[in-house]
Amino acid sequence: MNISRWILKRTGWRFVVNIPPTPKCVICVAPHTSNWDFILGELSVRSVGMKAGFLMKSTWFFWPMGCLMRAIGGIAVNQHEHTNVTETVVKAFNENSQLAIAVTPEGTRSPNARWHKGFLHIAREAQVPVVLAYIDYGERVVCLDRLFTPTEDCDADLEQVKEYYKAFTGRHPEKFAL
Repeated sequence: MNISRWILKRTGWRFVVNIPPTPKCVICVAPHTSNWDFILGELSVRSVGMKAGFLMKSTWFFWPMGCLMRAIGGIAVNQHEHTNVTETVVKAFNENSQLAIAVTPEGTRSPNARWHKGFLHIAREAQVPVVLAYIDYGERVVCLDRLFTPTEDCDADLEQVKEYYKAFTGRHPEKFAL
């Protein structure tokens, strides 16, 4: 048993994978209401030998934390600069035979009903599926649950994705806004 699996088991958490192996995907993770979500996500994917990169605000990439974040797959996103994150990530998908990037569309741990659509744009342009993944504190489970293929209608897609997440409980339910 690897250390990640052991930690999850000791803390009463389970990791479930309901999808087939997917060499390239954007992993949409919600609810995102706590910094513990990141730790649970990392432990979960590593418990089964997977690795997923992730987008995270650049303020987390300070010395020495930035070195660690990059080493485990972090991609810094500066929210105050108008850089083309979509283009950068699509290029990474095109250059790699295997790549999974985790994204929290809420973009914050605070209540935010205006979810970012970038994950849908990235998946559509890179021609990879979106994996709908959840962290449910009520059931103490992290799950890679469903494949979702974005269409040309990002607004309708986002509404479908939000509808899917209604069933799950964040660590701080009052911070989860749909």
